[in-house]
Amino acid sequence: MPATLFGPTVVSAAYIPSPAQGVWHLGPFPLRAYALCILAGVFVAVWWTDRRYRAAGGDKDQVLDVALLAVPAGIVGARLYHVVTSPDAYFGAAGDPALIPQIWRGGLGVWGGIFFGALAAAWMLRRRGLRWAPFADAVAPALLVAQAIGRLGNWFNQELFGSPTTLPWGLQIDDAHLPAGYASGTLFHPTFLYEALWNLAGAAFLIWLERWLRRRDGAVGGRLLWAYLMVYTAGRVWIESLRIDDAQLIAGLRLNVWTSILIFLVGLACFIWASRRSVRDDVNREQR
Repeated sequence: MPATLFGPTVVSAAYIPSPAQGVWHLGPFPLRAYALCILAGVFVAVWWTDRRYRAAGGDKDQVLDVALLAVPAGIVGARLYHVVTSPDAYFGAAGDPALIPQIWRGGLGVWGGIFFGALAAAWMLRRRGLRWAPFADAVAPALLVAQAIGRLGNWFNQELFGSPTTLPWGLQIDDAHLPAGYASGTLFHPTFLYEALWNLAGAAFLIWLERWLRRRDGAVGGRLLWAYLMVYTAGRVWIESLRIDDAQLIAGLRLNVWTSILIFLVGLACFIWASRRSVRDDVNREQR
């Protein structure tokens, strides 16, 4: 086998091919697969959250109204988190700040999106006299499904994959997107697929947990969102550890690994705290 800077070429009889293209043009207008995947995830999340929230007693169109504010806020927050945690591409020696608004190239940090989106949603719900907990429980599994769909955008962009592998589901990357030092034909861990499958399994677990909490306590009381934080970060720690794209390192670990560990602990603490309080699922703040 021909040697490369990072070891021998990885060859497998079976592999996952990368898409032939990630952009299509309607006249002068580009349709980018990355953006379409994000939009598809948002659509599914809003649709499912609306169904779940109305089943919990929420009004029709309430989720759509919240989404019209929370989704743009989340996208801005996700981009800001990415820029702050990966500054070299924008402010480094070869960086270009003009790339910051070009989100179709990839680069959305989930934690910035969740934080800014949650703040916007909480603000609007409070203004309307609605409790946060039922909305949080409604949106938690939908977020995981949306993230699973959105990860397909990384596949189309041929980015954020893992280290080389000989597994039959290794991901083949086109030479134009191949990292320096790797030979043509090298296969990589398809971390986009790992995270998508983990998130879908996590969404199924949250649905089970919701039913179990209702049988045991009679209410969920917002705990599904804290469980979401634990489920997602538990997977993100090991998936992030496989990736080979550039990242800020702290004590030898990627920044997103440390962030995931911290947020897992926050989710665990908040889940325990919420479980020790009186839980209720009524939608309006004035109800008791």
